[in-house]
Amino acid sequence: MSEPTNLPADANPLMAELRAILDRRALSPRFQPILDLRIGELYGFEGLIRGPSDSVLQAPLNLLGVARCAGMLAELERSCIESILGVWSQLATHHRIFVNLSPSALLDARSRASVGSDLVNQLGLLPSNVVIELTESQPTFEYAPLLEAAQYLRALGFTIALDDLGEGFSSLRLWSELKPEFVKVDKHFVQGVGADPVKLHFLQSIRDLAGRMGARVVAEGIETDADLAVIQELGIDYGQGFLLGKPRPQPDLRISHELHHRLRPVRPSASRPPSSTQRSTAERLLLPIPPAEPHQSNLDIQARFLRQPELQSLPVVADGIPVGLLGRHSFIDVMSRPFSPELYGKRSCTQFMEEAFLVVDRSIPIHDLSERVVASDPRHILLGFVITQNGRYAGMGSGHDLMREITQMQLASARYANPLTQLPGNVPIHEHLEGRLEQGAPFMVCYCDLDHFKPYNDVYGYRRGDELIQWTGLLLQECFDEPGDFVGHVGGDDFILAIPEEGWEPRTGAFLDRFERGRHTFFHPHDLAAGGYPSEDRKGQIVFHPLASISIGVVHVQPGAYANHHEIATAASGAKKMAKQQPGCSCFLERRRQQPSPLEAGGALSV
Repeated sequence: MSEPTNLPADANPLMAELRAILDRRALSPRFQPILDLRIGELYGFEGLIRGPSDSVLQAPLNLLGVARCAGMLAELERSCIESILGVWSQLATHHRIFVNLSPSALLDARSRASVGSDLVNQLGLLPSNVVIELTESQPTFEYAPLLEAAQYLRALGFTIALDDLGEGFSSLRLWSELKPEFVKVDKHFVQGVGADPVKLHFLQSIRDLAGRMGARVVAEGIETDADLAVIQELGIDYGQGFLLGKPRPQPDLRISHELHHRLRPVRPSASRPPSSTQRSTAERLLLPIPPAEPHQSNLDIQARFLRQPELQSLPVVADGIPVGLLGRHSFIDVMSRPFSPELYGKRSCTQFMEEAFLVVDRSIPIHDLSERVVASDPRHILLGFVITQNGRYAGMGSGHDLMREITQMQLASARYANPLTQLPGNVPIHEHLEGRLEQGAPFMVCYCDLDHFKPYNDVYGYRRGDELIQWTGLLLQECFDEPGDFVGHVGGDDFILAIPEEGWEPRTGAFLDRFERGRHTFFHPHDLAAGGYPSEDRKGQIVFHPLASISIGVVHVQPGAYANHHEIATAASGAKKMAKQQPGCSCFLERRRQQPSPLEAGGALSV
């Protein structure tokens, strides 16, 4: 967006005053904390701005209003960002800083250059430590250039947030187009949420949608304990507001005892779906810690460790590539020995860095990361690990945060697990299927159902019936334990598999063979010899029932063939009914809804 030029300075006294403020660099930053409500810790700050205290332009709305009328909005926003980040760069902190930028200013080439070059070349900040908040105060129609501009900042390593969701003209459209890493919900939907069902449903919807899109939610405007309690109960990730901290000229990096008490961990509501394992990645653990550089001396590193007592390890990065890791305890131990500062102080910090350290991409799933940490040197739990993006340094992850995340995932999994088999129940099943649909890759869904189970229960009793269900669940887990396999327990004697399409048929056949051989231990010899047993049917009549077996209905889920997990479940249920028409243990593949070309009606295999 271009700005009007040659505006007379005396056209309006306020415009002239704004011009003077910008020329004198008289803007004053303020920093308001953003808290991680899941663990009750400080996450970052939003950088705000104020004009001179003796001016009507001290208020941000007045500043923006005059700048917009004078055609100086992009220039004002550039000055705000430079002022905020200039102060922030002097602080020794690993926390994230959120800065505001309007879509029109983002489209302005000079604003993008100001953010990019000043941060990387002048201020010495890590781009991954900076979150660009897009604030929308006017209709935006230039989506293609906006996406290109956002991509420019992302390529430099910045993170994007969408500010004031629900307030702007087209914020949902912006969310869909930009796919921001953070979504900040407008305070209107936060304040009084406990007494307003509409606001509550809105926040629940935003929370669920953000979970599916891989975004994290920040609730703005938290001012009462009642609102905070509801926000935490909903499982919203982050919070901001006067209750949690007011804007200050210098950020307060410590949380008061009173605030710690307010932020005591709250167990999320049982109505909240657990996070999908597929979408829980190292990105959730990323701490954007500014790294050391090889030319820095050991005395520089020692001073930084003393300045930042919470820093357990420090990565050494050369031209964006991690080359080593400095552990706090071992480094301080060496440098605190007699004569060490004199002997080693001026030497390069690479002298004491660990060259054998763990590096992972930010997209690695949490479970895969935990397996790598456990299988590697135990020191990685203490030292942490380096997180990269496309091979370049993005930040650090700690063993403590990894264990906390794994524990949260396990608790969520246990909360929704089937009590008999401990397999994922309906909520995680639905979430997993939706997650695989979002990935857009083909896969197979198998609906497994025990045949003639009620007569077995009647003849052998409920305890033996439960044992048969438990054994079936264990057998499914043994046969389908490869990467990409998912086993869920719908309830009763019904199970769901989601597996890769490659090799599904021989793997399913192998399971049916093992079930056929293993089920014999659940029957008396005379029932095995007879091939079944007499029992009452649903009409109360004594009839002969075959031995319990298992039927599998299979659906090939191709991209675009099914809109949601409900359609998959319906198709799989139909395939299961067809499989149950075959005698013994059987499998039926539903072929009637394949994309992009129609195939024959179906096929079955029996054991």
